Order: sequence, then structure tokens, then C-alpha cells
Amino acid sequence: MGDQDLSHLDENGAARMVDVAGKAATHRTAVAGAVIHMRRETLAMIVEGQVPKGDAFAVARVAGIMAAKKTADLIPLCHPLAITHASVDFEPVGDGIRIRATVETNDVTGVEMEALTAAGVAALTLYDMCKAVDRGMTVDGLGLLLKEGGKSGRWIREEGL
Repeated sequence: MGDQDLSHLDENGAARMVDVAGKAATHRTAVAGAVIHMRRETLAMIVEGQVPKGDAFAVARVAGIMAAKKTADLIPLCHPLAITHASVDFEPVGDGIRIRATVETNDVTGVEMEALTAAGVAALTLYDMCKAVDRGMTVDGLGLLLKEGGKSGRWIREEGL
């Protein structure tokens, strides 16, 4: 399989949880992002706090943080981690909102999946909060922006999202 073997497969190709018992706990950070596109009227309603269901940013922020904490319950082979920090931020851009989720831990494996899950769930929550007025919203570009810590060190997405 090249330079990187798929560590979630055993010698017979069956799925397994990776053994991280021998790894050292280090400070690890991951940042993920996504963009939710919508009609201009929907964007204005969110930014101005006029969503009928309530403060869309506040609800989506809490949903993203909760999702980061529950990632091991959602992604079958993820290890449960003691998250030391999680945040979700929003920035209106063009015809939508850019979402940026940051997750940190002091543990033996990284928090990339937690950051990705937080960004994705925050985007889905914005959709849920506004679907009554704009069912045509789309979520694009869910991806890792940065990871730090662990054996592989620092990785940064060059092209951005």
C-alpha cells in the first residue's frame, strides 16, 4: 500500500482498532473546516440573529463541541479521548458561512476526527436551524486544515478550504 499501511486493517484485511498502548501522550491539536452555502436572505437572517428557531450560531457552536466529545461513539474505530479544548467559530463569506473547529488533547492519538466531526455537525446544525426557510443549502469542503503533535508532527493544508 505504499509508504503508509492502513493501520485499521489486520493482516487478513479485517477492521480493527489500532493499538496505541505503546505511544507517548503528547499535546495534539487539529483544526477542521467546512462551508455552508445558502441564499443571501438566509445568511442575513443568521447574522442578524433573526432565525425563528433561535440563535443559530450559539446552537451550532454547542452542537459542534458536543459532537467532538462524542466522536468515538459515532466513528466505529476512533479511540475515546480526553479532550482538553474544543471550539467552533463562524465567519460569513460570500454566499455562506465558513466553519472552523479546533480540538485539543494531551493523549496518545490525534484529534483530527474530533475536529472534522465538530465542523460537520456544526454545519448540519445550521442547516437544521434554517431548513424551513432555505432547503437548498449545501455543505462543502469539509476537511482538515491543520494537525499538530504526535509522531508525524505538524501538517497544514496548503490550498485552504
